[in-house]
Amino acid sequence: MTQSAAPLLTIIIPTYQRPALLKRAVCSALAQQVEGEPEAAVEVLVVDDGSPQPVMVDAHPRLRLVRLPVNCGGAAARNEGARLARGKYISYLDDDDRLLPGMAEMAIAALEKAVPQEANLPQPVAVLGGIEVVNAEGRVTSTRLPPTLPRGAHFALEAAQPGKSFLCKQTLVIERAVLLSIGGFDESFQSRVHTELFLRLNQVCSILGLPAVTYQLTAHGGPRVSRNPALRQLSFEQLIAKHRDIFEAHPPQFAQFVYRHAQVLLRMGQKRSAFQALLWALKIHPLRSLRLLTYEVKSRFFSLSMLSARSL
Repeated sequence: MTQSAAPLLTIIIPTYQRPALLKRAVCSALAQQVEGEPEAAVEVLVVDDGSPQPVMVDAHPRLRLVRLPVNCGGAAARNEGARLARGKYISYLDDDDRLLPGMAEMAIAALEKAVPQEANLPQPVAVLGGIEVVNAEGRVTSTRLPPTLPRGAHFALEAAQPGKSFLCKQTLVIERAVLLSIGGFDESFQSRVHTELFLRLNQVCSILGLPAVTYQLTAHGGPRVSRNPALRQLSFEQLIAKHRDIFEAHPPQFAQFVYRHAQVLLRMGQKRSAFQALLWALKIHPLRSLRLLTYEVKSRFFSLSMLSARSL
């Protein structure tokens, strides 16, 4: 990429050993434009996290590729991207996902114009967009829209706003200086890296949720750190230990967080650990945990009833 004018936005794509998926992600990032700005206002930075076979990308004037000498993990790759980014703002894109048209335009318009002031959000302000989840066939299976939270809140440990989801953290667009000022992602975490970041970030930065889907997350059977039971459990315990005071200040959400962890453990076949997590959730906040458990039982009963009715 030429070193003329500094870009307005840098889209960082950390990648490790997934060349077949990377090309689609890069193309979706390079397609982003900002109205009223030159094409060079958006640069794309691919960070190869020490893939055994070095990543290859097609040359493009707005595309840069850097390679880490060894595999350091997603948090370290994201931090290196933030340090090397030339844009005032940065965003991230997982190498197996893609950005939808208009992402950069909507995010920059919200950050550069009067939207944060109109929402009475204290500065600085970061933006989240909505996510659509697609299956291997490309069919949309779910859609999530992010909440809006003022500086000083605790993101996912706050009460959920109706119709909003905290599971939009991948769509973050933020001033590079703000992210670097809090140390970026905690590189000691191998899982839960976004959850940990947002617990710190929302303390010093308002979060503006856009009412539009800007990011497409692909559900596939490939390798993911989140599917490793040992790493997931280790990071879960590490997260609560690091932010215990914040968790304990929000008992209902703390219980729900532990309950959701129990659900994932059960789906991964970790029955004993799941049962222990469920007991812990009940101890933290019995009423919230019982409500979640009752809702799940009713939902499963309804699903079984529907299946039985269809078979008649």
